[in-house]
Amino acid sequence: MSFRKVLREPSFFFLWIGQIISQFGDRFAPMALIGLIYKRAPGSAFELAKLFLFIAIPAFVVGPIAGVYCDRWNRKYTMIISDIVRGVLLLLIFLYWLIVPNLQPIFPVYILVFIMFSATRFFIPAKMSIVPDLVPQDKLLEANSLIHTTGMIAAALGFGLGGILIAVPSVGVKGALLIDAATFFISAVLLYFIKIDKQLPHARENIYAFGRHVKEIIRTTVVAEIKDGIRYLLSHRKMNFIIAFLFILASGVGASQAVLIVFIQNTFESVTKELGLLAMFCGAGLFCGTMIYGKFGNRFSKTRAIFLGLILAGMFLVEFIILVGVLANFFMAAVITFLFGAAVSPIIISSNTIVHELIPDELRGRVFSSIEAVINLAYVIFMIAVSKLAGFVDASYILVAVGAVFVYVGILGLRAKI
Repeated sequence: MSFRKVLREPSFFFLWIGQIISQFGDRFAPMALIGLIYKRAPGSAFELAKLFLFIAIPAFVVGPIAGVYCDRWNRKYTMIISDIVRGVLLLLIFLYWLIVPNLQPIFPVYILVFIMFSATRFFIPAKMSIVPDLVPQDKLLEANSLIHTTGMIAAALGFGLGGILIAVPSVGVKGALLIDAATFFISAVLLYFIKIDKQLPHARENIYAFGRHVKEIIRTTVVAEIKDGIRYLLSHRKMNFIIAFLFILASGVGASQAVLIVFIQNTFESVTKELGLLAMFCGAGLFCGTMIYGKFGNRFSKTRAIFLGLILAGMFLVEFIILVGVLANFFMAAVITFLFGAAVSPIIISSNTIVHELIPDELRGRVFSSIEAVINLAYVIFMIAVSKLAGFVDASYILVAVGAVFVYVGILGLRAKI
């Protein structure tokens, strides 16, 4: 692929640079917020779970509405406004911390986080939808590949550099919030230079019409489509496996996320430095696993790849908790985290492929809405429940149990030959 030819398109070049910076900010923000929560409640998995709850909810509450309106509005200005809103909200969190040093009450921070990640739900579909307007049809594959690949790299760097900068005394969490806000403002400036020759007609609606449309979208698009999707899933036996599997996987992720962060913080006696670096290694593992599986995956059964990946992921999680918990060796932790990411990648790819193969084109939107609802429900329920349990049970026991469940389910799946 010739990426140079794509980058010679000026408008796409500004989008590409802007989305890299914005994607960096998307991952930088959670690291700064994790540091902020640590300052208020060190070692509290429940406080972290509440933070992740307000980050996750916009994906399935605001996402469907945002997708519809991104097709109605000017996509360039939707992205610019989304970036500006996110930058301003980070500054408001910074100012609130200055005014209320003990962050009591913390609820205003959670509301600002919810609005910030709601704005992200508008940015993402607008970014993906605008690409065909910026490059010729014959360069569309290269453009999408470039955005996806560099986006993954930017996300990994956002986690890693965010964790390192927060650990620097002269920067800290407050400095990280300001840097993060700056990334969104810089992205907005770069996006301003995008020029679109062919503009799609966009509806212009007053605030009352907007409110009526949002209500209608919630009623018809979200609720009705989820109902239709659930009906299809219940009547289609082949989908039972994938739904049950994704529910278990999401439950495991939700159960382990906040607890694992606290485990890493306590093991390495740092707030975000090692956490950010390990996130980078996990992202690198995901990337390498995706490349390898994408090349050789067609030679294997997708269900076997899923269950083998789940067994390996469970084994690596247990190995991480036992070995790293005892030795506190970062190099060992990095290697295991990389291998964990590589093991997870076939699970993600194969699951998505099976769903695409089984669902008719006219039902995909509704079925995917239902699957997303099931996944997020499992994630949220187990994250809150287990983070509360972590106040009474050692984090290492919880994480080993999650890993053991992954291995057990994987073995059952292989033996059942689904």
